[in-house]
Amino acid sequence: MNLAKPNREFTGRHMLAIMVAFFSVIITVNLTMAFLARSSWTGFVAENTHVASRQFNTKMAEARAQAALGWKSELAIANGKVSYRLIDKAGNAVAAKRATANFRRPAYAAEDQEVALVRQPDGLLSASAQLRDGIWSVEIQTEIDADRPYRETRRLTLRNGVIQ
Repeated sequence: MNLAKPNREFTGRHMLAIMVAFFSVIITVNLTMAFLARSSWTGFVAENTHVASRQFNTKMAEARAQAALGWKSELAIANGKVSYRLIDKAGNAVAAKRATANFRRPAYAAEDQEVALVRQPDGLLSASAQLRDGIWSVEIQTEIDADRPYRETRRLTLRNGVIQ
């Protein structure tokens, strides 16, 4: 009685099945990753890169003029409220009419939001905002009695609803 298994020959069909299975896995993973990347981040930085590049020198001159003012800012986020204030060189609060804070996630646009900060009686600019914990990029544009708005961009991390 011969209990040995018969020799099974490795044929071209076996190799074809292995190759099809291997490349099917590779293609499926690549398509899945491409879909997830495309749906999670717009990749959109500027509407028109040519126009943005032409405005670069003007924006840099404005940034240098703004830096020369020597102003500092105070941004606080706590209990679902965003508060912002500008302080001049002498330590006095700058009288700002209103500000807009654009909160963006660095990697995807699903939670991006714009918050209109309104002047309070004490001069503080504030508004309520529901921001989840994590990393945010915020661009604040403050309207003052000047010709140009005061612009500031920051990256911040929220933990338990408070800036870390």
